[in-house]
Amino acid sequence: MYAVIKTGGKQYKVAAGEKLKVEQIPADIGSEITLDQVLALGAGDTMKFGAPLVQGAKVLATVVAHGRHDKVKIFKMRRRKHYQKRQGHRQNYTELQIVSING
Repeated sequence: MYAVIKTGGKQYKVAAGEKLKVEQIPADIGSEITLDQVLALGAGDTMKFGAPLVQGAKVLATVVAHGRHDKVKIFKMRRRKHYQKRQGHRQNYTELQIVSING
């Protein structure tokens, strides 16, 4: 069984036992959270779609770790104008372990 969830403005296809990195969620390490924005559920060849959410569906996950992604380098330049700008960015993330899918 798998589910399509929405968190942090993005959509993820998850199954029980998977680990995934999502946008930072304010939760303690080891705590269990409930993701209730489930867009679709699937098991084998059957699919259940929500409009926009599936009623009563929940995904239980455990917070494994918090961290920061690799640095993304931003370089802006205007040719012949003597303009160069360098900037870097590291996005925070929360790593989740999917425990179960209830639907």
